[in-house]
Amino acid sequence: MLEGKALVEDTDMPVKMQMQAMAAASQALDLYDVFDCRSIAAHIKKEFDMRNGGGWQCVVGSNFGCFFTHSKGSFIYFTLESLSFLIFKGASSPSSSPEG
Repeated sequence: MLEGKALVEDTDMPVKMQMQAMAAASQALDLYDVFDCRSIAAHIKKEFDMRNGGGWQCVVGSNFGCFFTHSKGSFIYFTLESLSFLIFKGASSPSSSPEG
């Protein structure tokens, strides 16, 4: 297992789900090279889809910006080792609904 401890920057997830997120990130870092952010993100996304239903998104990296809409209670942003992790379940915004 990794030596470091995750630092939660922002979240609205239940504590149990936060623990799942950090455990999945730690496991992914054990499995993949720290520079393979795409594989790390894919591992976490698949884990969350399997445990919590589909529709999860995951962004991993050392330098990124983002703007997104998420389902209530499904967002966490934390750092672990040298990487930042953003995990959320997508939600459609009212302005993007189809007309008709």
